[in-house]
Amino acid sequence: MAVRAAVLPAVGAPLEITGIELPEPGPGRVRVRLAAAGVCHSDLSLSDGTMRLPVPAVLGHEGAGTVVAVGEGVTHVAPGDGVVLNWAPSCGTCPACARGEVWLCADALAGAAEVHARRADDGTDLYPGLNVAAFAEETVVPASCVLPAPDGVPLTDAALLGCAVLTGYGAVHHSARVRPGETVAVFGVGGVGLAALQSARIAGASTIVAVDVSPEKEELARSAGATEYLVASDTTARRIRALTGKEGVDVAVECVGRAATIRTAWESTRRGGRTTVVGIGGKDQQVTFNALEIFHWGRTLSGCVYGNSDPARDLPVLAEHIRTGRLDLGALVTEHIALDGIPAAFDTMLAGKGGRALVVF
Repeated sequence: MAVRAAVLPAVGAPLEITGIELPEPGPGRVRVRLAAAGVCHSDLSLSDGTMRLPVPAVLGHEGAGTVVAVGEGVTHVAPGDGVVLNWAPSCGTCPACARGEVWLCADALAGAAEVHARRADDGTDLYPGLNVAAFAEETVVPASCVLPAPDGVPLTDAALLGCAVLTGYGAVHHSARVRPGETVAVFGVGGVGLAALQSARIAGASTIVAVDVSPEKEELARSAGATEYLVASDTTARRIRALTGKEGVDVAVECVGRAATIRTAWESTRRGGRTTVVGIGGKDQQVTFNALEIFHWGRTLSGCVYGNSDPARDLPVLAEHIRTGRLDLGALVTEHIALDGIPAAFDTMLAGKGGRALVVF
């Protein structure tokens, strides 16, 4: 039986909402009926070619749902169980995994090169954009791509745990390692940025500065924990230093992926502070530094993949924050849409508007 899905026929082409046919789950595979899927900037990066994976593809990598069926050998979940999709499962054997850096697993995206489904109308092979193909009513994934959903968290909310929250929380707690009393600036108030703001508040940051191009996001940012809000301009770094005793923040988290924003985040960080880059930029985004400033400022600039998170370890921690009210998943969502609303959600992201759009099935 065909299910509806959002298919990217080619890089740069419009998404098509069409029927796809899924295989029955073979050994080590799980079929999941989606409850919800978040629309992430990484999906947009796949559609425009910034990130390159095989096409045509079913996009979507941030989702949660209910297990429909399992293949031979799957024991950690069963039909009827709620699960969160894990788009970057670790292999457990590569050098990165052996070091405990599972977010850098060399084989995390190996499944993206395997045929996932076929178009119902013409039989064309389809690939899963980032392993899990969450922009569909149902999906079939390797067992390593599903984790039991936390108790007490609705599946529609749990979908956000699959990328935005793990990334934003991890950027603050694992990559930047924000300590109580430190000052933090978050650049980009989308889904990941909102999660980072909440996470900075959870970490006990004193001053939390949110920066975005849109003045309309101030209320959203402040509700997530921002104590200050700045509309991005040529003077952003200077204004952040003015808010922090002319020093700059202890930590800057860049969630945009643009050279100019990375440079501003760096300049907003105090001497000896930490700048963490979460945003995914294109190869054309070149950031430059001179040798003297690197020496003089003593700052640390680091990339951050998937929040440097281990989903199996971090989901229970996040669940406890949710149950106690410290983390509000609903506050990340600014729009609930149907499957055919994804193209418009891409346009909204390109325009720099809103937080997370959530596809509710």
